Amino acid sequence: MRRYLYLWHRWLGVGLCLFMALWFVSGMVMLFVGYPKLTPAEHLAHLPELPRERCCVSLGQALAASGRSDAPLAARLSSVAGAPRYLFDYAGGKRIAVDARSGERIVQVGEQAALASARQFTQAGELHHRGLIQEDAWTRSRALDGDRPLHRIEDAQGRLLYVSGQTGAVVRDATFTERAWNWLGAWLHWLYPLRDSPWWAQIVIYLSLAATAMALLGQVIGVLRWRFSRPYRSGSRSPYAGGFARWHHIGGLLFGALLITWIFSGLMSMRPWGLFAAAPSLQGAYRQAALARDPQPLAETLARLRESGFAPRELHWQQVAGKTYRVAYDGQGASRILAAEPGAAVMLQLPAELLEQAVRKLPDGPSAGISWLQRHDFYYFQRAEQSMYGYQRKRLPVLRVALDDEAATWLHIDPYSGALIEQLGRAQRVERWLFNLLHSWDWLPLLERPRLREALMLAFSLGGLLISLSGVVLGWRRLRGGRRARDRRARASNAVR
Repeated sequence: MRRYLYLWHRWLGVGLCLFMALWFVSGMVMLFVGYPKLTPAEHLAHLPELPRERCCVSLGQALAASGRSDAPLAARLSSVAGAPRYLFDYAGGKRIAVDARSGERIVQVGEQAALASARQFTQAGELHHRGLIQEDAWTRSRALDGDRPLHRIEDAQGRLLYVSGQTGAVVRDATFTERAWNWLGAWLHWLYPLRDSPWWAQIVIYLSLAATAMALLGQVIGVLRWRFSRPYRSGSRSPYAGGFARWHHIGGLLFGALLITWIFSGLMSMRPWGLFAAAPSLQGAYRQAALARDPQPLAETLARLRESGFAPRELHWQQVAGKTYRVAYDGQGASRILAAEPGAAVMLQLPAELLEQAVRKLPDGPSAGISWLQRHDFYYFQRAEQSMYGYQRKRLPVLRVALDDEAATWLHIDPYSGALIEQLGRAQRVERWLFNLLHSWDWLPLLERPRLREALMLAFSLGGLLISLSGVVLGWRRLRGGRRARDRRARASNAVR
């Protein structure tokens, strides 16, 4: 029985070391090539300017045409296939589109409509429709659930464009280079070959837990085997004179602590056992009123924006303390905001007093104070575009509000749009330490020096790879040696017989 336990232990060790080696390789790839996504900057850059003529039916007409009696969570006027289109997000992840010229709801997005939408995004030669899918390797994201099924379209450069089957808008792109590197990057790092299994999350959690325990045990053994007071007979303070055993021992002492923190923080990213569960959203309380209609004619809104020297490509409606505001974006991502009131001026930001008054009306209003951040800090920071959070735009200044509720909630409110862009309870701030800091090194002095951060992460990843690969070699040798010994004993026993 003991022999089989040792055997299983060795096999488990080899498997976990191999898993960690793949994890380090894929992590190094992800430093430079992220999982495919369509960032807000990419989205806006491919939109035409909203038309000056024949645009559009009113927001109220479009809401009536949506067929929903409830108010949308988000509403915007964008362009699909070069024509203006209202896009509404509803509770439950449902997305609905309404043609802004005819005022008719888009019921079905066919192949030709999807190809026309993709042509707005790319000019790279002939487009090919590659089928209607629910999900594939590059669309494993809950953010796309309201757009499924997706039309998959390929351009002449090998770029895949995914078009929403609900609204007709391009919602994701994946270049050939991104896809090629991601097979070695995010696809391996997140164990996506197992993603279709109902046990995927549990597999990742318990593999990470086992790897953390094994790395911690190895670190303890490595320290115990090191001679601090006097060297071994070989003159070395390590019991291993050379080869993979010595590399594994010294590499573990040098990089083992970081190896443990990276594996453990990766485990925390899965939010295991309900840790870091978010409190209910305060978006409704902050808005204080549901969006129903816009009292100002749309043509007048667009004309006012153009008179101010701004060329709008997309228009969003935002509720702040029961009042309606229009937020316009141009092709570079710059924005302007305009209240839905007669004679209102086009603004770059909402007045600070207005936002502070709005947050004071929230339940469990601010207790620890209201502050304006003029620079990024530990809890509010911008990540590079290729990162997991690269789609999030964190502009400055930003209003931070601390509420007197059970979760000790912090809110971040963007004065450029009036939107509540982030809600961090106590649990999310702890997650910020245990995942973002330990795993991604999201620490301002390093984020402000990306080359240094990348060089350090590459160096320590290579150290982790050394520990993992040497562990695989040592474990495999032990397994082969044990098998050979068993074979010799079996042959000797047969000879005696």
